[in-house]
This record gives sequence, C-alpha cells and structure tokens, in this order.
Amino acid sequence: MNQALLEQIKRLPKIDLHVHLDGSVKPDTIRELAEAQGKALPVGAEGDLTPWMQIDENCTSLVEYLSKFDFVLPFMQTAEALERIAQEVVQQAAEAHCLYVEVRFAPMLHTLEGLTASDAIRHTIAGLRAGEHLFGIKARVIVICMRHDSVEKNLEVIEAAKEYYDQGVVAVDLAGDEAGFPPQIHRSVFGLASSYELPITIHAGEAGGSDNVRESITRLGARRIGHGVRITEDPTVIELVKATRTPLEMCPVSNIQTKAVSGWDTYPIRSFMEQGVIVTVNTDNMTVSGTTMNLEYEMLAEHCGFTLKELAQLAMNSAEAAFLLGEEKEELKEAVQSALNQLDLSL
Repeated sequence: MNQALLEQIKRLPKIDLHVHLDGSVKPDTIRELAEAQGKALPVGAEGDLTPWMQIDENCTSLVEYLSKFDFVLPFMQTAEALERIAQEVVQQAAEAHCLYVEVRFAPMLHTLEGLTASDAIRHTIAGLRAGEHLFGIKARVIVICMRHDSVEKNLEVIEAAKEYYDQGVVAVDLAGDEAGFPPQIHRSVFGLASSYELPITIHAGEAGGSDNVRESITRLGARRIGHGVRITEDPTVIELVKATRTPLEMCPVSNIQTKAVSGWDTYPIRSFMEQGVIVTVNTDNMTVSGTTMNLEYEMLAEHCGFTLKELAQLAMNSAEAAFLLGEEKEELKEAVQSALNQLDLSL
C-alpha cells in the first residue's frame, strides 16, 4: 500500500463501537501496575509483556483468544487501575483519529479484591471522562454480562448498569464463550434490561452460528450485534438483520484471528454492504489483536479493496449506530461529516 493512501487513512475520522477494556491494556501499564500493587509477574515475563497479552498467528479459536484476558485481570482489581486503563484506551482511540469510542467491560471480573460491580463501573467512567478531557474525544461505557456467569449474577450487573445509565453507561452486552453458552440462557437478564429501557448489543454469530443472531434480535432485544459474521450461514437471518436495520459491529482483524472467518478472501463485509446490511468496523481488542482503527481500515483497503469513500461510509454508519441519544448523536454525525468535508469526502 502506498504511503499517500496510508496517510489519507490516518486522517479519516473514525468511531470504535466495539472495544474491550481488558483487551486493550498497554503492556507497560501492566508492568507498572504489578509493581505498584506488589504482585509478581509470571516467571519468564521479565522482558516485553506483549507475547503474554497478544495473540499470534497460531490462534485456533475464540476460546484460545479469550485466554489472553486471564493474564491482565489480576492487575485490574483496583479503582486506580481501572481509571488509568480507561483513560489510556481513550488516548489510543484518539491517536487513531477516533471522534467517539464505546468501551465495554464486564464489571464482575473486577470484583475479586473488594470492588463492587457498581464501583467498577463508576471508576471506569471516571477514567473515560479523564480521557475525554485530556484527548478531546467522547467516550462511553457498555456494561457486559458474561455468558458463563449465573443468571442471578447477571441480573446484578443489569441493576448496576441501570444505576449509571445516561451517566456514562450507554448500553449492556453479553460476551464470552458463545459456543459453550448460547444466548437463550440469559433471556430473563435481557428482559430486565429491556424493562429498564437499556439499549442492548449482543456478541453473536462469531463462535456460534446464525441462530444466535436470530435469538439475540428476536428474543433478547439486541439493537446491535457484536461481530455477526456467521449470518452468511442463513439467508433468512441476513434478511432479519436487514429488515430490523440491526447494525453489525464487525472486527475484521479479530474475526480472522479467532477463526470466525477463515481468511480475508472469505471476509463477508463487502457482501453484507452490497446486500444492504448496516456494517461498522471496530478493533475488538487493541492489545490482544495487535490492532488499531487505522490498521483495521488499512486491512480493508488492502485485502477487500475498500476506497476512501467506502471507509468514510463506515465511519458515518458508526455515528448512526452509536448508542448516544438526541443532540449528542446529531453532534457526532455532524463532526464526522465536517471531518470528511475537510478531506473532500463528503457523503
């Protein structure tokens, strides 16, 4: 790819709607947190921590991919750690010229040393707000329920999310081992979320099939779908996604790493766009996948032939799909359009 195109891609406005807090921690931050918290790093982790935190080309599945999160979680159990990491995620997004980012995390994973789910949400919001102030972009939280957790525990998560809705929290999510824990297990959890009018996005159609996408939209109330690449398996689910205008939060680099898709030659994003599916592009996990929003766009240009105008349309799709409300969403759409106008890429 020529340098001129790379520079143009860097200048494009971007929005990341699907990025995990614990999958986007800087390796040096973990080393410094370990020292500050008096916790030992594993034997062999004396040098660069990146190999402990980033997947390699030999990854065989989503379950193997998710194992990288186990390394960072012991160091993410304090208010200070959550605030720092949240702020740094905003910084990384800003460096890729993002105008807005929705950062998702599972608060129950951060309650091992005394924090409550509510505490974890509050401190993550505080870190994002500090990042907003320092780096000049907007950031919000999506609160995750974990698939392997009990319904009772996830009902607690929904209650905690409700406490901070419209005060930093914009939606709730279901994530984790999709193949092992199908979405219908948590119908009552998202029934409660719906009763509170909390917007819902669900990880589906990644390690599990298209039926999980159907279930997520028709029974769990999902307004967006995380990944969704496997709707290719069932044309009726593609039609459902189109008819309900449910945006897909696609994460190309991650989807290929987890073997949700076999490779770039079969990545369905262009096919989805041609069929009228609303697609957005996101990082998923900046550290685990070794990616940025710039790299995601570069890969689409290199492997899928995306033009600058098509990449610009992805940014506008994300502005439309954002969980912001009313005036805030209109301001974001205007900011994207203004940035595109400056690049002579008005849509």
